[in-house]
Amino acid sequence: MFRNYVFTLSVPLLLVMGQASIARAADTCQPVFDAIQKLVTTPSHSFTTSTTAKGGTPQIAETIMVQNKKYIRANGKWMDTRITTQEVLEQEKDNEKNGKSSCQLVRRESVNGESASVYHLQRETENFKEDSQIWISTARGVPLREEQDIDMGGSISKRHNSAYFEYRNIQPPM
Repeated sequence: MFRNYVFTLSVPLLLVMGQASIARAADTCQPVFDAIQKLVTTPSHSFTTSTTAKGGTPQIAETIMVQNKKYIRANGKWMDTRITTQEVLEQEKDNEKNGKSSCQLVRRESVNGESASVYHLQRETENFKEDSQIWISTARGVPLREEQDIDMGGSISKRHNSAYFEYRNIQPPM
C-alpha cells in the first residue's frame, strides 16, 4: 500500500519537474530568441562567411534588413529578396514554437569594445539542425557575432557560418 502511495505521488511530481525543466530551457533561450527578433526588426547589415563540410572556396554573403525589406548581395550585386522582415520574423517565431531548442549562457566578453553575453544555442526544426555560439550585446540586446554549424540535410548538407552584425547608418543598398 505504501509503495503504491509513493508511486502515485512520484509520477505527478516527475511530470511537474519535467515541465519545469522545459520551462527553464525556454527561459534560457529567451534572450537568444529576443536578440534574433531584434536583428530582424532593427535595421541591420550582416556579413557572413560560409564553408561547407566538403571544403571548397568560402562563400561571402551580405544581408541588409531595413524598411521592412531583406536585401542580399550575390555575385557582387545587391538584390531585393522580395521577402519582408515580417515574413522572416514569422518564420523565426515558427522555428521557436515548433523546434526543439536549448541554450546556455557560456561567458561574458567584449566584441569590438562592446560588452556581450555569449550563448550556446542548439536547435532542431523540421528543416535544419543548428549548433551556434551567439554574442549578444548586454546593452542593446542585439546579436553582434555568431559562429554557426548548420545541417540542412540533402544536397545542401552541412555548413559553418561565421557572421558579424552592424546596426549603425543602415540604408537600403538600392
